[in-house]
Amino acid sequence: MTASKSLPPRPSLASIRKQAKKLARDRSLSLRDAQLVLAREYGYPGWQDLTAEVPKRLDKGLEWAVTQARRVIHDNDVERLKQLLAEYPALLSWQDDDDHGGLLGFATGAYADAGDPQREQWFTRGACAELLIDAGAVVTPDVVNGLIGSRARGLLQLFQRKGLLPHTLRFLAALGDLDSVRTALEENGNDLAAVTEAFKCACRFEHEAVASLLLERSIALDPELGDHVDGSEGRLTFVKHLIKERWQDHVDPDGRHATSVGPWQAFLMGQIARAVHDGDLTTFVRGLQRGPWLLGEAYVWFQTVLIERATLKDRGEFITALLDLEPALLRPPPPHSQAIEFAFTYAKTHLVPLLTRIWPLPDDLPHAAGIGNVARVKRWFDESGAPREQRVLDTALAFAVINRHFDVADILLEHGADINTNWNSHEPASILHHLVMLPNPYESMRFLIDRGIDMTIKDYRWGSNAASWARAGYNDEKMAQWLEEAERQRV
Repeated sequence: MTASKSLPPRPSLASIRKQAKKLARDRSLSLRDAQLVLAREYGYPGWQDLTAEVPKRLDKGLEWAVTQARRVIHDNDVERLKQLLAEYPALLSWQDDDDHGGLLGFATGAYADAGDPQREQWFTRGACAELLIDAGAVVTPDVVNGLIGSRARGLLQLFQRKGLLPHTLRFLAALGDLDSVRTALEENGNDLAAVTEAFKCACRFEHEAVASLLLERSIALDPELGDHVDGSEGRLTFVKHLIKERWQDHVDPDGRHATSVGPWQAFLMGQIARAVHDGDLTTFVRGLQRGPWLLGEAYVWFQTVLIERATLKDRGEFITALLDLEPALLRPPPPHSQAIEFAFTYAKTHLVPLLTRIWPLPDDLPHAAGIGNVARVKRWFDESGAPREQRVLDTALAFAVINRHFDVADILLEHGADINTNWNSHEPASILHHLVMLPNPYESMRFLIDRGIDMTIKDYRWGSNAASWARAGYNDEKMAQWLEEAERQRV
């Protein structure tokens, strides 16, 4: 592999990560794709190979220890983590923007919602977190706030036992401590913003009694809220609805807009988002008409979320209905969105004509492949037929296969696309892993199998092949057996 760059004698892992982020911004790539491109520019097969080289040149310094610690936390290897902390005590105070709280942030951060014990065990590392805390790891606000975002109840209780949670109304509500919430309201319960935030936390953690108490105080401070609630569902039903629907998970999963959305707005937004999920177009339109402010400039982010959700659910009629109401989203410049990415990643490219009313289609190889444009695909190779960038080529192959443009996929394979690429929509795995998540993927799977894809490839997180994903992750025994039989027939 020819390198266009060379590592300095003492490279910095932080610097290399920043280079990957800059490359992602400059070339409009995902961070994962940018990391692979950068690794190959330095002459390494992949990102892990590049990052493994850095500590070798630093003679196992702190950055090497960080890399090792992240790996053992991922593997939940408490004993090995103890050894590393003893050898490198600076790990306890190490901070990096990527982790939002150093190693403790890495151990407590959830890949997805961790709202039940099994998911919390899957996505967080409680034993490693406790070891880090007891050893004196720096606890940043990002780490503590992340516990509410992920709904990690076990970790929340751990931090409470260790005396690390702020004694604020929001955290008392998340813990479900009714007596402490009542005392806090008696002492300082006139801050509507704080009460509102605590109310939403209580709903998020499904503490109905605490949520009801906080709703009463919110209504006392904001009578207009009471008019809305009493004129619709009633107070108890209102609380139950917000607990059941978990509006933030569906509408604002990263919590960026949580403080600006009041209980009534959250209720109405949750109903509209649920209508998209359920395919209830009447409720969807009625909800937007009931809250016309949701079509304004301040809620462009929500309009974008609705279109992304409608794209994932293949509900083009919902996108049309929203655009017919002339939302502020139609006025340039358009906000960042994953809608087009979702359309290509989840085989919904028939929605592209609707989406391009708002966002332009990227002029790159993956999107040309994803819509089956052979002429545009051929433009992305030089005169010798060689690809310009391997990762872009592999992503194009994935998009072509997902969207069943097999003639394009064959062209890409002929020009060097890697059928065994670790491209995946979420984390390193294979195209076959991704297809497991899609409806009726057998034709695309057969294409890859007939062309020799390695069916033993395992994903990064679980160490499972595609058949195991189908069986354990999606409870699809039929698909798992189909994949296993296809593999046996090839042997």
